[in-house]
Amino acid sequence: MLIPLLLLLAGFVVLILGGELLVRGAVRVAEKAGMSELLIGLTIVGFGTSAPELVASVEAALAGSPGIAWGNIVGSNLANSLLILGAASLILPVVVPRGPLWRDGGLALVATVILWLVASTTGITVAIGSAFLIVLLAYLAYAYRAEQTQPAGATALHEKAEALEVTDTHLHDVQPLWRSILLLVLGIVLIVMGGRWLVEGAIDLARLVGMSEAVIGLTVIAIGTSLPELVTSVIAAYKGASAVALGNVLGSNIFNLLLIGGVTAVIAPGTIPGEITNFGLPVLIAASVMLLIFAATGRKITRWEGGILLIVYLILLVYNVVMV
Repeated sequence: MLIPLLLLLAGFVVLILGGELLVRGAVRVAEKAGMSELLIGLTIVGFGTSAPELVASVEAALAGSPGIAWGNIVGSNLANSLLILGAASLILPVVVPRGPLWRDGGLALVATVILWLVASTTGITVAIGSAFLIVLLAYLAYAYRAEQTQPAGATALHEKAEALEVTDTHLHDVQPLWRSILLLVLGIVLIVMGGRWLVEGAIDLARLVGMSEAVIGLTVIAIGTSLPELVTSVIAAYKGASAVALGNVLGSNIFNLLLIGGVTAVIAPGTIPGEITNFGLPVLIAASVMLLIFAATGRKITRWEGGILLIVYLILLVYNVVMV
């Protein structure tokens, strides 16, 4: 059991490190290429911070482990909505802008419901994956237009980028182009390597402990790949910028469902394991509704509501490990 655990841990470390290098290198290359800060925030930062989850799910899908692939997507969104937002709210109540809440939170909820419906009926097809990717591109175009014509913070993707700006003061440091490209390439190499190690370790660990790959994906993999978002949201809350925590979570949820879910479906269409279709997705829908209700009441998520989110996540974690 020691070797799979070490492989799993090494995969997490290398994957997260690669994701950070990828974002830093890509942002600086994009700046030197003349891209606007707004476009960089909506695209490079959004795609880059979702890279660990994307690679982990794609590697799992290619390895013939849909439980890990889809468990990572659903589990990451559960961790975002309950664990990360709950922790940030305990540190500092999260102020909620009503417009972006219903639009961005509603998009994530609708995408989750659609994923559950197709998983329960036709199964995941290339057409569904392509539709998810098209919706993401349309949303990115809308977000770019909205941020140009409306006040800052008009979309969750802006807040997701803003959260990274708040917590990473060296993101835009000036350095030679060759060094930025080197960081970008090194980040890609590390992400691919880390994702492969992570999936291999998770598959071996599931076999050794007798736990299904879906549960491993919903819990261990999801928490590990969500660590960057957890750190970002917690630091933002400590710095008094808790308002960006909700946008960070909603933006991550949208990318997880539309980008990672879309790519995974296109690469490896098929059925989603029953543990995810019958348990994970319905729970995620309920958690999303609860989050929207908490955020809409009083236009903020209070500390006691954040505590409820954390307690619910811990209960789900124990249930997944012991019962599922």
